[in-house]
Amino acid sequence: MVDWSVYLVTQESRSRDRTTLEVVRAAVDGGVGVVQLREKDLPARRRYELGTEVREITREAGVPLIVNDRVDLAQALSADGVHLGDDDLPVDVAREILGEDAIVGRSVSFVDDARAAEAAGADYLGVGAIYATGSKDDIPDDEYAVGPERVAAIAEVVSVPIVGIGGITPDNAAPVVEAGADGVAVISAVTDADDPEATTRDLHEAVQDARE
Repeated sequence: MVDWSVYLVTQESRSRDRTTLEVVRAAVDGGVGVVQLREKDLPARRRYELGTEVREITREAGVPLIVNDRVDLAQALSADGVHLGDDDLPVDVAREILGEDAIVGRSVSFVDDARAAEAAGADYLGVGAIYATGSKDDIPDDEYAVGPERVAAIAEVVSVPIVGIGGITPDNAAPVVEAGADGVAVISAVTDADDPEATTRDLHEAVQDARE
């Protein structure tokens, strides 16, 4: 059973002077439920080398490792799954390559896309950007923030887990969960935090409180 409460997306370029390995270790100590290897600015070989080290940490902790976009890299790392966007391989193709036991996630922003992703076999959906965020180059400002209301609309029509992503912090995570998300996915909130371990713990607490 995957704990979707706090889902860390790595990005060393947004981790101050810390390495991704340091951030992942801190997040694991703080109770992170899922780690996604993103690192879009790294070439494939370096991302693979980093991924092997991240994989060791997550395997020892019993935390699923998801690879952003790259089905081939997920396969090479024996990762637990892959997270796909609009320009990546279709969900059913990724499933065929990685196998039935793999976790296949899909980014969506609209209700129709959420329905289609679930029908294609996605195991979970990343919905966003919930709030304005500077972590993703393709989501530049408030114009693209969908808000917790979109989470609620999507939660009404799908049965797979939902994680909200985009500008989420311990202070604004609760409305996302109250709207129907199973957890929150974050980049800068943890990678750029003064204390990544404590912030991960604060996010987890915010999600749990919202559930109650």
